[in-house]
Amino acid sequence: MNRKLLLPLCLAATTLSACSFAPRYDPPPAPVSAGWPAASGEVGQPGAAAPGWREMFRSPRLQQLIWAALENNRDLRIATLNIEVARNTYRIRRADLLPSLDASGSFTRQRLSESTSGTGKAEITSTAVAGIGTTAYEVDLFGKVRNLRSRAMNQYLATEEGRKAAQTMLVAEVANAWLTFLADTELLELTEKTLVSRQVAHELIRRSFELGSRSRLDVAQSAMLVEATKANRAQYQRQVEQDRNALTLLVGREIDPAWLEPLKLAEVEVMERLPAGIPAVVLLERPDIRQAEYALKAEYANIGAARAAFFPAITLTGSAGYASTSMSDLFASSSGGAWSFIPQITIPIFQGGRLHSNLRLAENNRDIALAGYEKAIQSAFREVADALVARATWAGQLEAQRALVRENEQAATITKARYASGVDSHFALLDAERSLFEAQQNEILVHQQSQANLIDLYKALGGGWR
Repeated sequence: MNRKLLLPLCLAATTLSACSFAPRYDPPPAPVSAGWPAASGEVGQPGAAAPGWREMFRSPRLQQLIWAALENNRDLRIATLNIEVARNTYRIRRADLLPSLDASGSFTRQRLSESTSGTGKAEITSTAVAGIGTTAYEVDLFGKVRNLRSRAMNQYLATEEGRKAAQTMLVAEVANAWLTFLADTELLELTEKTLVSRQVAHELIRRSFELGSRSRLDVAQSAMLVEATKANRAQYQRQVEQDRNALTLLVGREIDPAWLEPLKLAEVEVMERLPAGIPAVVLLERPDIRQAEYALKAEYANIGAARAAFFPAITLTGSAGYASTSMSDLFASSSGGAWSFIPQITIPIFQGGRLHSNLRLAENNRDIALAGYEKAIQSAFREVADALVARATWAGQLEAQRALVRENEQAATITKARYASGVDSHFALLDAERSLFEAQQNEILVHQQSQANLIDLYKALGGGWR
């Protein structure tokens, strides 16, 4: 070949190999407002970020449960293994950019008949071959292989973000399960104390009835209250055990009993206030939204590969080595050298519409991924907005519920004194006790829901995987 043509040809090949038919990716605008609803009381400030789970959950017991879950949870382990699958798929695609070299060797010994030997006599021949070469290496002139590699890379990154999203979800589930366990334990403790006091009261009324100072209706009403409390106790006992089972499943192993010792919800160290001024743009860093964006980028790259399929494909096959009729002389003689070079070009002419359909399919998948990305942003914005609006009301509801408990305690004390002096009926006393017990139960539940709302907000903002 003329050496003067070598440099231009190399430059042309380099230029062509830099071609890519993938459409340019521009991040689509977020289909949500830049700030949160006014009712949330939050104003976006640049640079603010959602807290990580270590900042969020201060209780040492809860942190131990979360650490154990992150190490042992099977769902998270599956998500991590899926990352390895995606990473190896990307490495396979990346390897396609380089030619593969294989060493080979063979030895053939055969007998030729008189009619095929060419000499009129039967012969036994031996042939030894050793060489190194590449098979069907595709020259990526139009970027098909690189776009497939880019698609595999974005799928890998999407899988990594999926693992982070799974970790965020796991942290929130462990925190919620632990709060539920504490609430049910506190409800069980309250119910047992209430049952003891009601059993004592029932025994006193029964004895008074035997002495003739109380009616049979008073005995029946107090017995009803005792049995209702026993039913509540059985319910909470069942719920506590089920909560323990749920935590064991999330953690992935047996739980240290010290981590589940009784603890009042008021003693739980959870961040009471999130950092002020978290902007709506922080949602773009949520792992599930980043996962959707990487999936969108992968479909953009797939369009480039589908477009490149319309152009000729050039594959190279070549080998170099030695051939000899004797193994001992295989590398001894310079005349034993052998090589082959087989370039091949494939030009699509008629595919029955397959290439056009593949391109339209890639574009359809891109549009679906875009809609999924936008929906993920909208769903995340609503989750955060709902949690912020709820957060603005939980504190007031909890304070009102605590005030209601105090008023019910006063009412029960007054009614008990009035009943003892004969002013109020036994029914009024039972009604006051039922109201007090119900108010105390609701205080525990509202406290749990208030803290669960903070967990939901933390999860909606995308924290938890750091």
